[in-house]
Amino acid sequence: MNSLIRLELARSLRNRKFLFFSVIYPSALFLLIAGNADSHTKIDGTGLTVPTYMMVSMASFGALTAVLMGNSERIAKERESGWVRQLRLTTLPGRGYVFAKTASAAVVSLPSVVIVFVVAATVKDVRLDAWQWLALTGSIWAGSLVFAALGVAIGYLASGDAVRPITMITYFGLSMLGGLWMPSTTFPTWLQDIAKWLPTHAYAALGRAIEQSQAPHAQDVAVLAVFFVLFAGSAAWLYRKDTLKA
Repeated sequence: MNSLIRLELARSLRNRKFLFFSVIYPSALFLLIAGNADSHTKIDGTGLTVPTYMMVSMASFGALTAVLMGNSERIAKERESGWVRQLRLTTLPGRGYVFAKTASAAVVSLPSVVIVFVVAATVKDVRLDAWQWLALTGSIWAGSLVFAALGVAIGYLASGDAVRPITMITYFGLSMLGGLWMPSTTFPTWLQDIAKWLPTHAYAALGRAIEQSQAPHAQDVAVLAVFFVLFAGSAAWLYRKDTLKA
């Protein structure tokens, strides 16, 4: 399994398009959104400045990109090409294949988080305590496992031709409605009520609680836990279904 993880990492690091969208793009988007923003004016209802608020949003967005986009398309295409079927003939357990995909995506997602933090600190002078930087990195990285499970589920659900549109609709829908691209406080009230039950909204809310030196809201933790169980359970069921068809 370790060999497969190294292979997956090597393939990810050689994919320049994937690296751009998962590592560089979130930082560029942060600069585009927060580049000219006032570093003192706070967003209504949050107590955070635009750069501080969007730093967590874009770090979460980068991790989401790495684990969701990276997993879904590769798994669907490898199923279609017969690579997954060949791996089943080896001693590698099925869970080892899924773990290797998730682990490689998680490793690539870490630089995207760190780079957003570095850009925010150097360009927009975002300042936090050392424990907050560490807690933010850990919570965003760990929280990305929810979307890694979703990526695996989509990869086993969709065919090679259908996986990209399904993934893109899911990806952009969760990002926009979850408030990663703009503060959800700017949404109409009815849309805010929907957004607070989405995993992306709860995901970013964990980081913002850390920025405010507060404990995470129980609702956000519960939403992420429920969606993780749902996505992981779906991925496991779809994997078993795919194995029976092979």
